Amino acid sequence: MTDSVPPRPDTHPDRPFATAPVLGVAAVAAVVLVLSATRYGYFGDELYFLAAGRRLSFGYADQGPVLPLLAALGDTVAPGSLVALRLPAILSTVVAIVVSALVAREFGGGRGAQILTALGYATSPFLLMQAKNLSTNAIDSALWVLITWLVVRWVRTRRDGLLLAAAAVTALDMQVKWLIPFFWIAVVASSLVFGPRDLVRRPLLWAGGLIVLLVSVPSLFWQARHGWPQLGLGAVVREEQQYSGGPVAFVPLAVLLAGALGAVLLCYGLWALLRHESLRPYRFLGATTVLLLAVFLVCGGRVYYLAGMYGVVFAAGAVALAAAVRRAESVVRRRVLLGSGAALVAVSLALIAGSTPWQDPAEIAPPANDTEAALNIGLYGEFGWTELADAVVTAHRSLTPGERAHSAVITESYWQAGALDQLAGEQLPQVHSPSRGFGYFGAPADSATTMVCVGGDEDRLRAQFATLEPIGHVDTRLGFLGNTRDVMLWKCAQPRRPWSQVWPEWMHL
Repeated sequence: MTDSVPPRPDTHPDRPFATAPVLGVAAVAAVVLVLSATRYGYFGDELYFLAAGRRLSFGYADQGPVLPLLAALGDTVAPGSLVALRLPAILSTVVAIVVSALVAREFGGGRGAQILTALGYATSPFLLMQAKNLSTNAIDSALWVLITWLVVRWVRTRRDGLLLAAAAVTALDMQVKWLIPFFWIAVVASSLVFGPRDLVRRPLLWAGGLIVLLVSVPSLFWQARHGWPQLGLGAVVREEQQYSGGPVAFVPLAVLLAGALGAVLLCYGLWALLRHESLRPYRFLGATTVLLLAVFLVCGGRVYYLAGMYGVVFAAGAVALAAAVRRAESVVRRRVLLGSGAALVAVSLALIAGSTPWQDPAEIAPPANDTEAALNIGLYGEFGWTELADAVVTAHRSLTPGERAHSAVITESYWQAGALDQLAGEQLPQVHSPSRGFGYFGAPADSATTMVCVGGDEDRLRAQFATLEPIGHVDTRLGFLGNTRDVMLWKCAQPRRPWSQVWPEWMHL
């Protein structure tokens, strides 16, 4: 297979950008997201980000420092505002919609292909609605779209400064989530097989890699000092995938995440990248997508880990479909293709409308079981936090003054700890949890002799405390099981061993 060399920039002028319609799609998406952000309450991860933002560090057990920093900034500028907290995710996703259309332009797509790409991204229930909360996924996916656009543009123009720009974005993404190295490894491997092999010979590509490594040193040092919990988290993720169908359901769910229009663009776009002659210089991106799919499938990754590639694959699908419409030999065939596209857009819009949080909480049915709750975690994870905080404050006030003077709060999950830290921090003593990244924020003081324990395994609590007494119960209608549903509050006194010894044994990811 030969190295594919694109036309020179001066013989391949940029296609006009469909500015008004693409920005119109992005603007509508922004309105939908802002309105969605005002509904319900904090999502569990957001409460953890806020708690982490009050404990700023170069590294955390399960993420980089960007999300805690953004949460801290949002809560400082507008305390308690869900829109301010979620604005970075909203803006990132809106920008990703526009950039995905720019990818279509780089592929040679005209106005129709660019608009179709933007619509595909904006009507994907996952790609759009993940930004109604502040999440690592929303920021990470958008940064992948920007990186793939820079890579695609480099292939066409061979301007090596684009590789440095891609490295800068990669360095930022490494402070959000540690998925982007898989992308670059797959890109290098695919370009060596399918071209452009010139990519791996570019000094600025490797200089950019060095920049990424240098920027990541503080986070890597933090991980090394704490036993590399980020790597241990992979085993936890693999175990959690049983709730979403495991490997058998991985590919179907990956397609379903794209939405109705997005599913067509995703499947056709992957085929087009691998087989369409006009996209031959970018064939390595199709192979990169397949490689990433295989790696995440084998390693037990979450199904949405591949979402960062959707923008570039959507763009390829839109360009190929637009070309198919132009090649239609009859007016009837062309009308059928256009009508099918319009129907897909309509279905996608309906799916987005159904995905927005428009329902009154009183009309939402509680989850029937753990599986339903896990599959709808984005919904049920936003309820019950205020009730939990109020119940824990009441339980703590039931302690005697002497007990309160030497007390602390321990929660079973990091979501619970984040909720108490955000919603009841001034009314409670220091809140601790051995769960996920919260465990690394520190153990209770050895002087703490009376604890309010939120949930937790009763046998483990009895092994640690001489006395154990139930002092409350939380069971919200729409909350998440084990976090705000069927949660026992315990008064635990007289620890048998000092916390400095027990905490490492209790910590878990």
